Order: sequence, then C-alpha cells, then structure tokens
Amino acid sequence: MEVKVAKLNSANATASANIDKSIIEKKQDKILGSLAKTAKIHGFRPGKVPVDVVKARFGDKVKQDAEQEAIKELFDVAVKELKIEESKIIGEPIFTKFARNDNGIDVELKFSLRPEIKLGGYEKFIPTYEEIQVDKKEIDERITFFLKQTAPLKKIKDIRALKNGDFALIDFEGFVDDKAFEGGKAEAYTLEIGSGSFIPGFEDGMIGMEIGSQRDIKVVFPVEYGNKELAGKDAVFKVNLIEIQEKDVPKKVDEEILKRFLPQESKPTEELFREQIKNQIQGEKQNKLYNEELKPKFIEDLVKNIDFDLPETIVEQEMDAQFRGIFRSISEAEMEEFKNNPDKVKEKRETFRNDAENSVKLTFLVDELARVNNINVSDQEVMQMVYFEAAQYGQDPKQFAENYKKQGILPAIKMTMIEEKLFRTLFKNASQKDENSKEELPKAKKVASKDKSETKPKTNKKTKTEAE
Repeated sequence: MEVKVAKLNSANATASANIDKSIIEKKQDKILGSLAKTAKIHGFRPGKVPVDVVKARFGDKVKQDAEQEAIKELFDVAVKELKIEESKIIGEPIFTKFARNDNGIDVELKFSLRPEIKLGGYEKFIPTYEEIQVDKKEIDERITFFLKQTAPLKKIKDIRALKNGDFALIDFEGFVDDKAFEGGKAEAYTLEIGSGSFIPGFEDGMIGMEIGSQRDIKVVFPVEYGNKELAGKDAVFKVNLIEIQEKDVPKKVDEEILKRFLPQESKPTEELFREQIKNQIQGEKQNKLYNEELKPKFIEDLVKNIDFDLPETIVEQEMDAQFRGIFRSISEAEMEEFKNNPDKVKEKRETFRNDAENSVKLTFLVDELARVNNINVSDQEVMQMVYFEAAQYGQDPKQFAENYKKQGILPAIKMTMIEEKLFRTLFKNASQKDENSKEELPKAKKVASKDKSETKPKTNKKTKTEAE
C-alpha cells in the first residue's frame, strides 16, 4: 500500500492511499479463519464451523473490520513516515475522502497534532492589582446581616399593622375564575414581607393588615410563570393574617453566637470572628475582581497576542458542539428551516468558527501555561469539589460523582480547576512582585538623598540585593 503524507503545519497533517481490494480480502480471510475457530453456531461443534457458514453469518461485519484494520495500517504508516511521536497526536482522525471502487477504497485522512506553543513574554500580559482592603464598616454590616439571618422569630407584642420587613403567619387560598387551583393553598405559612418570594403584588397587598383580619388580594401571574395553566392569568388570593412576627436580632455578639459561627474553635473570640468575616469579604471581592476584570483581560491578551497553529479537527469538533447548543433554544419553525435547508445549516455553523478557534486556542494556552508553571490538580481534589457540590444540592456524593463520571464531565471539571488555580497563582505572584518593587523604590531614593560620599557604596549594594 503506497501512502502519501503531508504535514500541513505544526498542528495538522494528512495521509492518503488507495487501499487495494486484495489487501482487504486478505484481512477478511484472516478474520474469518479466526472466527471459524471460536464461533458458536447451532449445528456445528466448536472449532468445526465451515468458513463459508461464518462468512454468510458475519460477512458484513467482517468486511467492516477488515477495512478498519487497513485504515489503521494506513495511519500507522503515515505516522512513521512523518516521524511523529504518537503522544503528539490528539483526537481521532477524520475522513476527508472515503470512496469504494472496483479496485478497493480511496481514503484520505486528516489528523491533528499537539501544537507547538512559544510563550515567550507572556508575563507582560499578567495584570496586577492592589491589595484588596476591607474596612470596619463592611465587617460590621456583614455581622449585622448574619445576625439577622440566623436570629429566631418572635411574635410582636405591640398591636399594629403589618409592615415591610415583618414575617406574616398566614392562611391563604388562590382562585382563578372563582375556582381554586392546585398548589394555591397553605395554612400557617410564614412569609417575609418584602422578600419578593411570592407573585408580584401579593406581599405589597398584605401591607396594612392587622392580626385576625382577612383580605382578598388581586394579582396577575407572570407570563413566564412555570405553570402554563396559570401563566398570565388574573387571580385572587383570600388571605387570613394569623400572627405578625419579627426577627429577635441580638444587640451584640455574645459567647453563644461565637460558638455557633466558630464551632471549630475551642476558645472563640470576637476578634477571630471579625477576622473570619474580613477574610470572607476579601475573598468575595477578589473573586469578583478575578472573574470580571483580571481574568477576561488576561485571556483576551493571551489569545490576541500569542499565535500558533491550531489543530483543525479539534476546531471543527468545537464548532459542532457550539452549533448543537443552539437547538436547545430555537423555535420549531427555525428547526424545520434548518432541516429543509442544508446551506443554511452550513452558513449558521460557520458563524461559530471564530469563537471555536478562540476556545481551542485558550485550552492549549492554559495547558501549556499550567505545564511551565507546575500547576496540577489531583483526582482527589476533583472529587472533593464534586462532593462539595453534591452537599450543596443535598445529594449523595458517591452517586453524584458516579453520574458525572458516566456523563464524561470530570475531565472538564479538572480543566476548569487547573485554569482557576493557574490564573490565581499568576495574578497573585505578579501583584506581589509589583508591591515589592514599589516598596524598594522609596528605600533607594531615601538612602541616595544622603551625602553621596558616605552612602554610594551601601546604596549600590542594597539596591542590587533588593532587585535580586
């Protein structure tokens, strides 16, 4: 079999050949011979099944296996001739030509290689940031919020009307066209007025009610309401106010509160509590800064300024994945239009090329940056993340992880974790270097401002040491 090969660039190569009919027939005969020795067919003893019988039963499958073996052989020859390490090959080859004829099969394959990436100078794209500050007011506000969130409810002593921020203990029943509807009734239900947890207009309609009073509240279900039978419909809720409650918020942080918020500490103190709150606020601000400013800017600069050959088969796969995503949101009419118009499908798919190329490019950049910076995420870390997510949803961690494994999601989770760890490390290191360099400058200037005859040797020595 004569194989023609071509390396298109550092990330793409092709291989083509005419696989002669005789080659496929020889492989078929070999496979049939092996099957005849192992096949179990009623009426024949094991190992005594005639080849013709095996061929009649398994002929089509044997032919496919023979063709696949021949194509695999073609691929192996191509890799050897191109002098490519198998570890450099990524993804599966795709057929750009596959045509059966009287003489055999004309085949052309395109396959992708791990791209060669030169990261030189990438450090200049890493953004720096000032150390994130948290002031006393922010800590006080967060503590007040936590105290309100965890405070128990108590029945109000004063006789007054319901107001915004109160918790109302109510019985209610909803009606549409004077008929009660399923799920529209509850007894002794606690509702925070102003929380926005009920249909728009319901909570506002209750303001001013007094304990023991009843009121008909007219509302309109939102058009996008989950229950289509109620969406957009006018409704009336008959509401009975049983009791008005309010949060019994502590005036200060006491020992009991500290034990509740710092269960891991044997001797919890308010200082430790405030430090924990400070770290939490700092982490939130940092996440916001990373995700909304630093990370997008860094990614944009990386993708824009570092060029390398992209593996075309991987780009095509990413285009397919992004294109398939639109079918979750398009209308039935649009779906029919795509079915009946192949050109429209091709045109629409092509609109994803730029995004797909950037996505693939970023994946390889992150992979290479992680390699040169020794950033790793262990399988154990991935499972810890999955278990934590399962706990948030109140699901069994092992079953949750098993479902992810079956869906093939774990590698994507690992890649996301590596990316997050990489960027945080780069940003943090760059900002620390930036802060250190800022600290050095005043020292050098201060020393240099003294008498030159006394300070010059010391200044030079000190500046050199600090720069190192």
